[in-house]
Amino acid sequence: MNKPLAAYRKQLWPLPLQLHTNTGAVRRLGVEIEFTGMEVDSIVDTIITQFGGRADTLSDYEVNVIDTSLGQFGVELDFSYIKRISRERHESADTNDLEELAEAIVGAIAKQLVPFEVVAPPIAMTDLWQLEDLFVSLRNSDAQGTHASAKNAFGLQLNPEMPDCEAATILNYMRAFLCLYEWLKMRCDVDFSRRLTSYVDPFGKDYVRKILKPSYQPTIDQLIDDYLEFNPTRNRALDMLPLFAHIDEPRLRAKIDDDRVKARPTLHYRLPNSLIDDPQWGLIHPYRDWLQVDNLAMDKARLEKVCQAYRNYLDNPTANLFTNWSHSVSEWLIPELL
Repeated sequence: MNKPLAAYRKQLWPLPLQLHTNTGAVRRLGVEIEFTGMEVDSIVDTIITQFGGRADTLSDYEVNVIDTSLGQFGVELDFSYIKRISRERHESADTNDLEELAEAIVGAIAKQLVPFEVVAPPIAMTDLWQLEDLFVSLRNSDAQGTHASAKNAFGLQLNPEMPDCEAATILNYMRAFLCLYEWLKMRCDVDFSRRLTSYVDPFGKDYVRKILKPSYQPTIDQLIDDYLEFNPTRNRALDMLPLFAHIDEPRLRAKIDDDRVKARPTLHYRLPNSLIDDPQWGLIHPYRDWLQVDNLAMDKARLEKVCQAYRNYLDNPTANLFTNWSHSVSEWLIPELL
């Protein structure tokens, strides 16, 4: 790509109000997207064509693409059983035809029911625009997303790095997300197949009220303990477990015995559909919506007003009859991001 065109495209991508971490580094964002319609080798080749690198095969259903211009990508069939038996077969010298046949049958069935997932490396938010090219290439190679089938409960997940891991900062992000959750759900138009699952469950009203109280100013230990008491699960639209594992892994592991929780200094936003096959959709759309949360968390005065209004809404027993909160928040959103 020529430099003037690259510079122009880069300018189209908005950046968060708080672009840097407390160490001075540009904040990064990881992306995970699920889809069907392609084989693992084709997905890997698409990534290599876009960003360079080479394949590091772990099994027939799990490949890392290393040494790309953006870092290491992961490609895997999102089905732990078939990944485990395939990896064990690759690592073992004692395989037989029956084991290979069993794996092939299970794998063929699995590929009809579960998606492949591409896990991008953490990318500086100033460079995130480059990932859109991969989405276009996957779409052009017949990748199929959430709406391609009634059974496709596929999602796109964003993992924005935190500016810092102080309790007050984390609390502001949680408050901003809770206040904008109904709006985000409307914007994402969460597919019925995904709403039937528990993957993106909302937070309970008791926990929301607790978090939004002005008097709630917890230490980091209390913030983690309260979260785990009300939400001992990964299945939240905003999963805080990876961040809390990064901050205090022993405290989290005492309550959560789940090896799928990976410690990292990020939030784990799980609400958007995977619309990889829609030419009118791209990564920039859920990213812009997330920036509404990110920027609200960094604007203390605006956040206090939204929290007060949402508390009033929750405390009004007839509010749902006359107002729609997802529309009410519009006055506090940043128009340039819509």
